[in-house]
Amino acid sequence: MRLKSSYLFAAGLLGAVVLYFVIAGIFGGGGEKAGQAKANTAQRSDTPTVQVVTAPEIVREYTVNLRGRTEAARAVVVRSETAGVVAATPVAEGSYVRRGAVLCRLNVDAREATLAQARANLRSRELQQKASADLAEKGYRSQTQLLQDQANLDSAAASVRQAEIALEQMNIRAPFDGVFDRRDAEIGTYLSPGQACGTVIELNPLLIVGDLAESDAGKVKVGATATARLVSGETLSGRVRYAARDADAQTRTYRVEVAASNPGQARSGLSAALHIGAGTGPAHRVPVSALVLDADGRQGVRHVLPGDVVAFTPVTVLEETPEGLWISGLRGEARVIIVGQSYVAEGQKVKVAAAR
Repeated sequence: MRLKSSYLFAAGLLGAVVLYFVIAGIFGGGGEKAGQAKANTAQRSDTPTVQVVTAPEIVREYTVNLRGRTEAARAVVVRSETAGVVAATPVAEGSYVRRGAVLCRLNVDAREATLAQARANLRSRELQQKASADLAEKGYRSQTQLLQDQANLDSAAASVRQAEIALEQMNIRAPFDGVFDRRDAEIGTYLSPGQACGTVIELNPLLIVGDLAESDAGKVKVGATATARLVSGETLSGRVRYAARDADAQTRTYRVEVAASNPGQARSGLSAALHIGAGTGPAHRVPVSALVLDADGRQGVRHVLPGDVVAFTPVTVLEETPEGLWISGLRGEARVIIVGQSYVAEGQKVKVAAAR
């Protein structure tokens, strides 16, 4: 029996509807999953990625770093004690001298003759006193005369000593080992008492002096170890011998002096980078690029806490080295952000990648 065309049309329409729903079920479910996948991908793409380095906590000596300059430990203007004309200048200006070296010699004039006369008078008084003593023992000289002769002998001895001192004052000598840095008198110069022959400076030990900021003044103690790298390339080591208690009225800084051994005779007046020990404590080494400023202008680092959440910690730079900065302020092992730290905020969740 042949079906009518209307039945065939209805059956075809029904089949088309069934086929539509089958296809919609297949592709519609896949589209929903794809949409969910896209949403998850978009959500993941909103979480920033940062690169970190793991910085372990290390116990390290803290140092106070400042700019300084070298100074002579002592500088003395050597002056004449008597009047006279300079007869000789045995020491070359700028040369090293030992304590007692003659820097300027004055004309002795009649001082040698005065000394010779005083010594002759002393010998005479000695003979006179001896004769008086012998006569006194025999009863031919009174005790008063004996005492007078002894007084004359003592006076003659004092005159000899006075003449010897006057003659010695013709030699103007170095008061300590050092450098005869400047001559103020030449041969033929007349020096009155108190006028300068020249200046002697002591360079070993050498002082390295600097000015401590108020924030560092309490960290530096007398006796603390210190090193100084001079602009000339030399490195000196020593200890703090003086730390001021009263600030400079103009700069509000505190003077500190380090006495350092100076076998190479480094010069006075050189600029120096001074590093003074200030105890020990925890420290971390981070790249210079890790430092950032927070909204309040504080210097610090951003690091990642457990749970991959960003935190900011203010830090203090202890020392700058070719390998990075030593800082204090962090505690324990820290994952410090070195790439992307300027684009994340405290409390934000991030994806963490190791530094390349």
